[in-house]
Amino acid sequence: MTTTPTALTEGQLVLADGSTFDGGLIGDHMPISTGEVVFNTCLSGYQEVITDPSYAGQFVTFTYPHIGNYGINVTDFESVGAFCRGIIVRDLARRHSNFRAQSDLGSMLFDQAIPGIAGVDTRRLTRLIRSTGAMPAAFGSAPHDELLAAAQTEPGTDGVDLVSTVTTPVGYTVPAIDPDSRRRIVAMDFGMKRNIAHHLSRYGHVDVVPAQTTAADILAREPDGVFLSNGPGDPAMSPYAVEAIQGMLGKVPIFGICLGHQLLGRAIGADTVKLPFGHHGANHPVMNLHTDKVEITSQNHNFAVDASTLPSNAEMTHINLNDDVCEGIAVADERAFSVQHHPEANPGPHDAEYLFGQFDTLMEKH
Repeated sequence: MTTTPTALTEGQLVLADGSTFDGGLIGDHMPISTGEVVFNTCLSGYQEVITDPSYAGQFVTFTYPHIGNYGINVTDFESVGAFCRGIIVRDLARRHSNFRAQSDLGSMLFDQAIPGIAGVDTRRLTRLIRSTGAMPAAFGSAPHDELLAAAQTEPGTDGVDLVSTVTTPVGYTVPAIDPDSRRRIVAMDFGMKRNIAHHLSRYGHVDVVPAQTTAADILAREPDGVFLSNGPGDPAMSPYAVEAIQGMLGKVPIFGICLGHQLLGRAIGADTVKLPFGHHGANHPVMNLHTDKVEITSQNHNFAVDASTLPSNAEMTHINLNDDVCEGIAVADERAFSVQHHPEANPGPHDAEYLFGQFDTLMEKH
């Protein structure tokens, strides 16, 4: 039986199909908040999830029932702030306990202007999303009919350019860990997580540029490699990025992750599709088709590359063992490859971290 946490303003979560969940409002709540509901299966890492720009436009439902028990710290932010529309939890911890903690989750939500709702039957909600697919919703203290109307008018993430809302407005450089390194990597920021920049800095200086940067501007920097970052939403809504990638193929080594993987796929002529409820969690099994080894991966995406539409010069290199979704591609004659999952996962798993070394080898050959 679901109970509303004590001392919280009563509220409701209403999905576009009319499904209703009672709870208590947390964070920077308001009468009505709207977004697309997805669920994340991580057991920990809630701070990293909330500050991942790839969740722009979405409500994150945590399937793990107890959230907030180890608090918040400044080190584990994956971006300058939070970009999700809100969070949905079963039980928000009343107190936190960890030697690294500097604050609590509730305070962080308020500071980042992120609304939330606790006391929700997240198991029922997750089962519903698994059956019907991710759908728009609204939660807050407004009357039920107003919440339902708001949910039914929320556009979700289809056909929306969310990248422009999360990319860096101006470029910046992350210095290489080795100060004597002469290698330069250009990273196109579609919503890049900080831990990606940290991993890339092991291999050279990283120039992070806005998502709308052209191929000519990037190539003028004479990079040793180009990285295509993760990011939110529909890859079909970022034609400027596809055009830039097409202008760089064959001229410089390219490595893409998550949205960057989908954009590389579109750049070589493949189609992308929206998955029913996406992949969100740190426990997805992926097989490397070159080695037949299974890697446990971290994932966060609602769209995917349609492997059946790959051109003849590209191959699928990784596959999701849960649903056979394409998890990686390689374009050998263009020195480009990408994966749908996150090899830089923070706090983990780290099975796929070797892919950064693969990018390093490509740049060495270049």
